[in-house]
Amino acid sequence: QVQLVESGGGLVQPGGSLRLSCKASGVIFATDDMSWYRQSPGKGRELVALVSRDGNKYIPDSVKGRFTISRDIDKNTVYLQMNKLKPEDTAVYYCNAIVRRSVGTTPHWGQGTQVTVAS
Repeated sequence: QVQLVESGGGLVQPGGSLRLSCKASGVIFATDDMSWYRQSPGKGRELVALVSRDGNKYIPDSVKGRFTISRDIDKNTVYLQMNKLKPEDTAVYYCNAIVRRSVGTTPHWGQGTQVTVAS
């Protein structure tokens, strides 16, 4: 069984910062790509950052320059640093990890953490 546990969400004023964390636990050989998505009411799930096992990163233009992603491979943990937050960043943020297990390589999602940007 694999679990992804997110933390760090909350309420922040426009222009503020938050740091999200996501730790994968369970019987895991290794984690490959780890990423963050977000979903706001009435919209589809949107990729906001991805980091591969060898450190390659992808940040879409919508958040480039404000969001950064990093990971600690030994801890199977990924972080999302969000700066200069805007009200339109309000969403539930989900962690995703591609996990290598004895049964093969499988994708897993966290439960989501709410980020609200409001004054």
